[in-house]
Amino acid sequence: MRDVARLAGVSITTVSHVINGTRPVAPETKARVLAAIEQTGYTGDAIARSLVTGGTRSLGVAISLVANPYFAELIQAIEREATHAGYTLLLVDTRDEADSEQAAVRALRSRRVDGLLLTPSSGAAGAVLPELRQLGMPTVLVDRMVEAGGIDQVGPENVQATATLVGHLAQLGHRRIGLVSGASGLSTSAERVQGYRLALRQAGLPWDPALVVPGESAVQPAVRALHRLLDLPEAPTAVVAANNNMMVGVLHGARERGLRVGRDLAVVGYDEVEWAELTEPPLTTAAQPIGDIGRTAVRMLLTRIANPAHPPRTVRLPATFVHRSSCGCAADS
Repeated sequence: MRDVARLAGVSITTVSHVINGTRPVAPETKARVLAAIEQTGYTGDAIARSLVTGGTRSLGVAISLVANPYFAELIQAIEREATHAGYTLLLVDTRDEADSEQAAVRALRSRRVDGLLLTPSSGAAGAVLPELRQLGMPTVLVDRMVEAGGIDQVGPENVQATATLVGHLAQLGHRRIGLVSGASGLSTSAERVQGYRLALRQAGLPWDPALVVPGESAVQPAVRALHRLLDLPEAPTAVVAANNNMMVGVLHGARERGLRVGRDLAVVGYDEVEWAELTEPPLTTAAQPIGDIGRTAVRMLLTRIANPAHPPRTVRLPATFVHRSSCGCAADS
């Protein structure tokens, strides 16, 4: 800071005000200071500054870094919004395991992050969340919701979006509709099953638990799940994949069985993928507003940091039905 002050011809106090935004500085003076910072490559000491200001201008992100493009796009949206607000991100992989999740959260707390964005594992409600509440750590849950109140959370609307996919298949005349469901214990998985059942009820179709087979939110389990569905005495004529990884598995499984998607088997999926229009036929999906979820999560967290007494909020953002032809609508065109 002394070198920056000397180059800019100002006091060290003025440099501090420019860096921390603690007091207005004349535009010309600020410009000189910023030019000196650029020339010297000065970064400051975030931890030391936190002892004075009470914050590090950093946000922690604890998320499962699974091989899923959804999470990559979500992190990108979070990073852009945080950077725009003047914050940096610290990212730690939870591996979707309760022990790793708790270790990740504690590692981020040890780095004195100002707040935390967490995609909770199935065991979070019993371990991590009570600890965060007790400590008063500003936290927003992202993507996956919990029933217990008292914490901010934002994610996609799952029930009606899945019901729309299933309802569309029912309108096309399908009476046996299978669901390759997600990993057990996750709210997203349970809510998409709920949407599936809602649509069956609305269409006057019977509930058959044999038509719901877990694909564990991954490719190979989804391949096996499709084979189980197709091996039923009365196999489904249409299948819903409950996320993008499982959609890949369903497509692989259909190919292994020699089935033509959109003709021999109608297929739709929750989650949009960038290659959805490149398959033959193009995929009918429910597209989550991933960017909006990431941006909303950061804004909610900054609100919580600024006002810890703010009432907790739960925000659900609707998916968009993207109609293509894997559902069979254009099979004869």
